Amino acid sequence: MAQTLHCLIDLHLHLDGSLSAETARVLAAMQGIELPRDAAELDRMLHCPAGCRDLNEYLACFTLPLSLLQTGDALREAARRLLTELADKGLLYAELRFAPQSHGQKGMSQEQAIQAVLAGMQEAPIPSRLILCAMRGADNEAANRETVQLAARYRGRGVAALDLAGAEAIFPTGQFAPLFALARELGVPFVVHAGEADGPESVAAALDMGPRRIGHGVRALEDPAVTARLARERVPLTVCPTSNLDTRVFDRLEDFPLRAMLDAGLVVTVNSDNMAVSGTDAGQELQRLTDCFGLRTEEVRQLLLNAADASFADESLKQQLRAAICRELAQERTEESC
Repeated sequence: MAQTLHCLIDLHLHLDGSLSAETARVLAAMQGIELPRDAAELDRMLHCPAGCRDLNEYLACFTLPLSLLQTGDALREAARRLLTELADKGLLYAELRFAPQSHGQKGMSQEQAIQAVLAGMQEAPIPSRLILCAMRGADNEAANRETVQLAARYRGRGVAALDLAGAEAIFPTGQFAPLFALARELGVPFVVHAGEADGPESVAAALDMGPRRIGHGVRALEDPAVTARLARERVPLTVCPTSNLDTRVFDRLEDFPLRAMLDAGLVVTVNSDNMAVSGTDAGQELQRLTDCFGLRTEEVRQLLLNAADASFADESLKQQLRAAICRELAQERTEESC
């Protein structure tokens, strides 16, 4: 059912992890970069290996995509092409995220990188918002603070929020409390990757900082108190099941705690994370969960409505998204009740 839907939303989608092989070749040709001629070899370079052991190894898959995204023209074209692909897959809205500090290998500034991605998004066929990622690291505090300041400068001009991404188990979430204090001071909403490579304590630390959403958050289920807090505070989770399998958070999709999250009253949304690295998209993720857990139409509709409500879209666009979801997933209640 989900694969044929045309009312999909993706709130957790990394630009660099979502370059198709076709887009990679276009970007390489633009810059005179040599790529393998063999399609299978290129796919292997863009896709998470079957033997991936953890998040740190998964993150190594971003080396090639990042090398192709070191000019403004490349970033602009990548954003435009990705959103066009999403429209073809039935998405009505998406929130792209990227770390502008990761695109300066050839001298591009963070601000120039942001401007390039925003330009590509404006040329795309569906509405979208941009989330700027600060990165977990030991020596990039100044770069992270610059990202926060740029998020404040461009908020309302295409940029919606700040995020924290990277090696969660190596650089614990709580270490970044001062960064999010700056975001709060500047009035920048934020989301946080937490509860993926690290446990429920990471989710608790993120909640203490006041996020609008938690990226992944699935390991919160290991602690009933953290799970109850998520339910009580109604902080949405942007879950990405295939990515969690790739990084060995779970061994099988059947182990993914979707039913436990729904039974606990958590606000769950379904997303792709990295379309190329994980070889998936939002529709496929929803279909896999539907097949695995026997989701009813009402449950699929609620997951999609959760995404509309949790998005950084303005209220007018949210209403349009809700109406489209309710129209496509025929229901007994009226559209107004959505």
